[in-house]
Amino acid sequence: MKIALVCDWLTNVGGAEKVLLRLHQLYPEAPIYTSQYDPKGIGWFDDADVRTGPLQKYPAKLRRLLGAKRQKWFDELDLSEYDLIISVTGAEAKSVKSGKWRARHGLPSKNPNGIHICYCHVPTQYYWQMYDDYVKNPGFGVFNPVVRGVFKRMVKKLRVKDYEGAQRPEYFVTISGYAKELIEQYYKRDAVVIHPPVEIEAFQVEVGSGRNHSFGSVRLESLERHTLDRGQNRPNGRTCPGRQEYTSQRFKSGSSLCSQKNGCDHSLPLEYYIITSRQVNWKRIDLAVKACMRLGRKLLVVGEGPEHGALVKMARESEWVEFVPLLGKDRLAELLAGAKGYLFPSMEPFGIAPVEALASGCPVIAFGEGGALDYVRDGENGVLFERQTVKSLVDAIERFEKMKFDRNKVAKSVVGFDARRFDKEILDYVKKKLK
Repeated sequence: MKIALVCDWLTNVGGAEKVLLRLHQLYPEAPIYTSQYDPKGIGWFDDADVRTGPLQKYPAKLRRLLGAKRQKWFDELDLSEYDLIISVTGAEAKSVKSGKWRARHGLPSKNPNGIHICYCHVPTQYYWQMYDDYVKNPGFGVFNPVVRGVFKRMVKKLRVKDYEGAQRPEYFVTISGYAKELIEQYYKRDAVVIHPPVEIEAFQVEVGSGRNHSFGSVRLESLERHTLDRGQNRPNGRTCPGRQEYTSQRFKSGSSLCSQKNGCDHSLPLEYYIITSRQVNWKRIDLAVKACMRLGRKLLVVGEGPEHGALVKMARESEWVEFVPLLGKDRLAELLAGAKGYLFPSMEPFGIAPVEALASGCPVIAFGEGGALDYVRDGENGVLFERQTVKSLVDAIERFEKMKFDRNKVAKSVVGFDARRFDKEILDYVKKKLK
């Protein structure tokens, strides 16, 4: 059987890329078609047959300006030779036409029985449910007025094309009940919910030992040498010989993250909160930063993205916020297991990162809409807050701090989201549709 995988782009690490990676592991011989590929931005697919087109010549950072060109490329891409196409998409990749669709519409088709299953995270957000947020802040800094004006003129036509593209897959699968409702609302399509794969077992380990543990207090003594980004506001203090740049004294306790035993504390105080996310404006990491600065709570912000500079600038004068580059799973699991709580202020159709936090025993403070409702239960494994405002998040943190959570029970609350469950559900679904 000939199988093809399709995704919008492969330029950085995120939840969609984790789903694609799992599908690649299930179907390792399937080529991956995508608009742009940056192996430096994501090194997970070195063994894959990744195929791009004319959009590859554009810098990856310009992908947000290429929506119309992506629509055209996926629309014209001929994959009719394949028995099965699986697209993983939250944008334009759903527009590809199966052999069955082409035959049904009188177009040349190499395989009139070939089908397309769309694993759709959510309808294209900047055209539909998050249009107002995108127009308010397109994320291009001083060029926002220009981008905003062009986008507002184009969006009507882009929505028409996006809707047309959503009618092409034979079947829709999605990631949460919330996403299922949006697909029905905007695309008039029914979808089956198969939650994304989460590497639950990778996050249920004892720090430094690789064994199951009770998710209690931990000391972090083996964080790899990563420079924490504090912009131009670097502290005046003793230099840690184990690092190129000193990472201490931002927290009042004076603790540091260091890879060598050389007289430094080598631990992170266990009273910190954490957020791990791609740093884009709609994820509302700014709410977490501002809330922790207002309350005087320690916060680790793990990740990178186009909003990184703005977030660093926001926290430049604060001693409460640290920025940590992307980490490997082992080190990330240590940070999550040691955190007091995970902050999730984003409106997302699912959210793999907070499920990873829960798997480590770390309770989650989440905005109470979207995919978080599929796994955060208020008072049991976290706290939900009602509005995407600093005040609402501050109130939630204060309420959270009055509660006690059994971290073993927190970890067990998400065992049903593991990758093996995803494998079985997706393989059973594909088998059923290919009959």
